[in-house]
Amino acid sequence: MTQSTHFPADFTWGVATSAFQIEGAWATDGKGPSIWDTFCSKPGNIKDASDGTVACDHYHRYREDVGLIASLGVDAYRFSIAWARVQPTGKGAWNEAGFAFYDRLLSELEAKNIKAHVTLYHWDLPQGLQDDGGWLNRDTAHRFADYAAEVARRFGNRVATIATHNEPWCTANLGYGNAQFAPGVANAKQAIQVSHHLLLSHGLAMSAMRAAKVSAALGIVLNQWTADPATDSQADRDMAELEYARSVQWFMDPIFKGRYPELALRAHGADAPVVHDSDMGIICQRIDFLGCNYYFRSWCSAANPPLPAPGKHGFTDMGWEIYPQGLTELLLKLNAEYDLPPIYITENGMANPDEAGAPDHARIAFVRSHLEALQSAMQAGVNVQGYFLWSLLDNFEWNSGYAKRFGIIHVDYATQQRTPKESAHWYRELITSQR
Repeated sequence: MTQSTHFPADFTWGVATSAFQIEGAWATDGKGPSIWDTFCSKPGNIKDASDGTVACDHYHRYREDVGLIASLGVDAYRFSIAWARVQPTGKGAWNEAGFAFYDRLLSELEAKNIKAHVTLYHWDLPQGLQDDGGWLNRDTAHRFADYAAEVARRFGNRVATIATHNEPWCTANLGYGNAQFAPGVANAKQAIQVSHHLLLSHGLAMSAMRAAKVSAALGIVLNQWTADPATDSQADRDMAELEYARSVQWFMDPIFKGRYPELALRAHGADAPVVHDSDMGIICQRIDFLGCNYYFRSWCSAANPPLPAPGKHGFTDMGWEIYPQGLTELLLKLNAEYDLPPIYITENGMANPDEAGAPDHARIAFVRSHLEALQSAMQAGVNVQGYFLWSLLDNFEWNSGYAKRFGIIHVDYATQQRTPKESAHWYRELITSQR
């Protein structure tokens, strides 16, 4: 970013985290187990054999962490609520000690004039619901609506936004499609049915929260990407078209058009989901904002072996191609295809193997280039109202454990010492320059 590059004066600058990745305190104050607690306990599921029992100990260190957020000069903090912390089995009685933690966190944010952007579900389903079939059980969508209504009743007038789900594509495809994430199922038909139940739960939750008449803007967060053919061959072009339909359009079309994309439905064949007559009417209702998480594009090669992505800008420590212009292309494509509400870039960032005090030039370059790409989309007419850098802290990176560091603040997991990285100082200076 140059000094002459300016975002709108009311543009929201934020950082983001999720509950299981940072909170720890996995069984403290009445919290129930989640599917990630169970998944981590099974040997071989987590690459470094770690778990989230302590993580960044944010449950006990939230005041320090909010102080770090405030030191960045951001307007907003995006975090998720651990469902099993406030309702240990996902049904029945509420856990007041769990709600009290989030009440304290919100009070701390309010004292620092930082707006809260809450996510209801960031992959950590209460194990009690998993024991009843998890997201494969249609009833879980109704339990989720009950949970959403209770959070909205308690906090809906204290937070800026509430998102129903974070990246339901991951919940379905990584949790049920290839067993990479909790609950560790590898069944294509189940993954597709789960994706439908997630969308249904979103719609039911939206209705339940609307009924609570909250001031918070209500929406959903989707991970999205462009799908680019590796060559001009028909096979690569067909592969890219299907990939986009099965990933981006599969979640966008029901929400904005009230139907699944025909190309993807045909491809799923007998694995297509069971959809009740009233489902699409429940799913396809107004949302106040769309959260877009962007990390990479999908590179589609039908060759065997597939042609590798060019990687002109390099690759992150996750092995993901750095492709900032894909953010511009994605937003323009979405804007042309759908009648969109305001958009927030709810996650964007990179894993980099950096240490406390060491320069992290690569992360700065990554964020700068993606903000420039974002501004190009905004100048072309896309209504983007905020950007949340992922992540505030190095944290538990799901099945990668603690080996991958996305944070702009380094965490020494042995001591829980937090040390802002060069990227944290750069981000603060950038935000200051925009005011």
